[in-house]
Amino acid sequence: MSDGGSAALAELRARFRRVAIVHEWLTIPGGSEQVVLELLEMFPDAEIFTTIYDPAPWPERLRARPVHVSQLDRIPGARTNYPRLLPLMDRAFRAFDLTGFDLVISSNHACAKNVRVPAGALHVCYCHTPMRYAWDERFLDGEQVGRAARLLLPLLLRQMRRRDLAGSASPDVFVANSAHVAERIYRFYGRPSVVVHPPVDVDHYLSLARRGGGHYLVFGRVVPYKRVDLAVQACTRGGIALDVAGDGRALGAIRGGLGAGGQVELLGRVSDAARDDLFSAARALLFPGEEDFGIVPVEAQAAGLPVIAYGVGGARETVLDGQTGVLFAEQTADCLLDAIRRFESLELDEATVRENARRFGREEFRSRLASVILQAARQPSAARAGH
Repeated sequence: MSDGGSAALAELRARFRRVAIVHEWLTIPGGSEQVVLELLEMFPDAEIFTTIYDPAPWPERLRARPVHVSQLDRIPGARTNYPRLLPLMDRAFRAFDLTGFDLVISSNHACAKNVRVPAGALHVCYCHTPMRYAWDERFLDGEQVGRAARLLLPLLLRQMRRRDLAGSASPDVFVANSAHVAERIYRFYGRPSVVVHPPVDVDHYLSLARRGGGHYLVFGRVVPYKRVDLAVQACTRGGIALDVAGDGRALGAIRGGLGAGGQVELLGRVSDAARDDLFSAARALLFPGEEDFGIVPVEAQAAGLPVIAYGVGGARETVLDGQTGVLFAEQTADCLLDAIRRFESLELDEATVRENARRFGREEFRSRLASVILQAARQPSAARAGH
């Protein structure tokens, strides 16, 4: 970290003695959870508040911290069926007692920002996205929703939008993880925000040797909105070898849809060492979902691995079309297959691919976020209350 960034972080730690980090749930590691882990590095004495917590997949630096869970954590099956509990999460977050904390950082993509913050405490919301379940009904495509729930869905979504909008008044400052999310925050909440891209451990991936090979790769959580099914369909139609590394609730449906004679291999969740080997050996990363930022494409580029991504959302900010990968315009298997064929015709420079990832490093995140929090803290409480 630069001297200025180190000084800002030291000032933050001196100013805020008790820090609460509030996150939606801690079940399967993903991009938003990397932000939480980085916040724990920034604030070594912080305490965590979350609705549902499964300690198994997390490193010791998280498990060793105080983790406060909601009553929802006691519901049988909550750790695997947490999306069904979304209608109850607003109340769960508002039930947390944050008395005595002077800085609250909510890591939000649903209801975490809705916590009740003590008077005089600073509330910074790091917003991965406004609640997509409420504002974008397409986000629920592919989810298993019962018939009765489908009938009640319009009413339920209206209620969720009202609660989400009401909760948006709580933070003193919004920090968006991308320009795409900043636009959504303003459109749905009428609130300005500061863009601070999420932290990526680019140094680790920059050190990986690049081998390259014939296989394409999908890496990450296998959930409906990430559209892993498109990658499988495109590669099956094109006779292209594909490795799918990751686990999630959509994996069963994808496994059931595999035809005979294809070259798609479902690897499930893999170790960090196996992930590194896959990044080194793959031909390109396929990223067919719409993400508000998307950490995996940055990790891939740091490893010298080009990215073929749906050109909406964060991918437009992280992938340089024709230089570090290919962006495709329509979220269909045919369009993805055309993008793969276009990629095959290009000769990309590995150094350019890796260099593009450097601007999303962990030190940049810490320095920028520390500056944003300090700037907000230096404003009088009355001025913050008026947003």
